[in-house]
Amino acid sequence: MKYITKGEGIPQWSNPISHAVVVNNMCFISGQLSVDPDGSYRTGTILEEGKLAFSNFFAVLHHANFRKDDIVFIDIAFDNLDDLAEIDALYKRLFPENKRPARTIYQAEALPFGGKIKITGTAVKELLAQ
Repeated sequence: MKYITKGEGIPQWSNPISHAVVVNNMCFISGQLSVDPDGSYRTGTILEEGKLAFSNFFAVLHHANFRKDDIVFIDIAFDNLDDLAEIDALYKRLFPENKRPARTIYQAEALPFGGKIKITGTAVKELLAQ
């Protein structure tokens, strides 16, 4: 197993977490928020926070030596599902129609730092055919 706790472009904060854990060909990514590289939370619109949270998610993925095409599942928590259309539009830009990961969405009563969105996911590297 490999634990991703630090890396270029990954927000540094004092929370006792691994941003990701890699087990064989799988990468489990912890919830990523709208956090700057220095660890400070950045508030904004749902789109601004969503872009930064996805940017952090992709930075963790890259540091774990996985690609965007390896993502198989994304879990998105919102503070307000009325913002879904904006995040759907961002999601469509980030993932082409034939490469969209499976996804769950739900409204959370509260997110860390009073945030609007949290993104968690799993990536799997394809194994070579036997």
